[in-house]
Amino acid sequence: MSRPVVVKALWGAAVLALVAGCSSGGSGEGPRTAPPASASPSASPSASASPSPAGRVSVTGTLTEGLKSPWGLAELPGGDLLVSSRDERTITRVDGRTGAKTPLGEVPGVVPGGEGGLLGLAVRDGWVYAYMTTASDNRIVRMRYGGGEGDRLGPPEPVRTGIPKGFVHNGGRIAFGPDGMLYAGTGETGRTGLAQDRSSLGGKILRMTPEGKPAPGNPFPDSVVYSYGHRNVQGLAWDPAGRLWASEFGQDTWDELNLIEPGRNYGWPKAEGRAGKPGLVDPVAQWPTSEASPSGIAYARGAIWMAALRGERLWRVPLSGAERSGEPEAFLRGEYGRLRTVLAAGGGRLWLVTSETDTRGTPGPGDDRILRLEVR
Repeated sequence: MSRPVVVKALWGAAVLALVAGCSSGGSGEGPRTAPPASASPSASPSASASPSPAGRVSVTGTLTEGLKSPWGLAELPGGDLLVSSRDERTITRVDGRTGAKTPLGEVPGVVPGGEGGLLGLAVRDGWVYAYMTTASDNRIVRMRYGGGEGDRLGPPEPVRTGIPKGFVHNGGRIAFGPDGMLYAGTGETGRTGLAQDRSSLGGKILRMTPEGKPAPGNPFPDSVVYSYGHRNVQGLAWDPAGRLWASEFGQDTWDELNLIEPGRNYGWPKAEGRAGKPGLVDPVAQWPTSEASPSGIAYARGAIWMAALRGERLWRVPLSGAERSGEPEAFLRGEYGRLRTVLAAGGGRLWLVTSETDTRGTPGPGDDRILRLEVR
């Protein structure tokens, strides 16, 4: 079900007040200044890109609605989902068939503010992992959860503390990779120098054991830093060959999708988008900030699918191995508002979480919701 058209007519006044979106740059989580003239996804396509079959997206239903500031999404064994509320500090279980919601409680110690709060979720071996903002830092904690009827979350145990926090650029996405290690995308909190400082956990992708220790094979000795030079990493996903992809907010010009390699420098603040500078990794795809503000990503049917906040659309980036195989395509443009998280559900199925109740959207009846998608 598309969002009512009348809601979009209210944008005009709100845009003038919120156009900056993010206090330290143009591509934060704020609303776009105006709809782009076309659906053209990239002004700077890869020279190696070649035509690929056109994608397709079908919204097959709404799993649940009435969520408040949803952010993280994780699938439990058996197919039910856990969703976090950034501002309400809660985790809710959602039945994967009926959409029935069961509150699991509030996570102690979360201090919401700006882009911080209760953010990404991951599940492994009876633990629920959460990326959260506290009074002093961003951190990853884990809580015991049996997953049965009536079970509640155990008390949070610290996994990794000391990640810099700010009003903006807190990162927050966490996921377990095919190697069994825990990965986290962080932000530089508006302090751009942190991204190039390998002793800081800000503006990085981190790789650690499930207990929070530096993972074996990390590029820097005794460090959880896996890659650096990031502004604000929002999405993490792996393709079938085990390659790691990440989405990232730019500032005023380009948002990015990057192929992540250990120990590499992704440029911020020395570069935004493709710069062709020695020692810096250029993105595989880039978008004007008005068309993206990318959040969660997932891999399905030979492509990365990327949720866009400010751009209010779902991007498909077709891949051939480690390269783009065609131009990105935009779907659901403006139909459901801001899109926060996308999660692969097997085959060509995706879960997609909207983000209209995060103080930067224009909520309509039923917002926010989890949508069922079929893609190709």
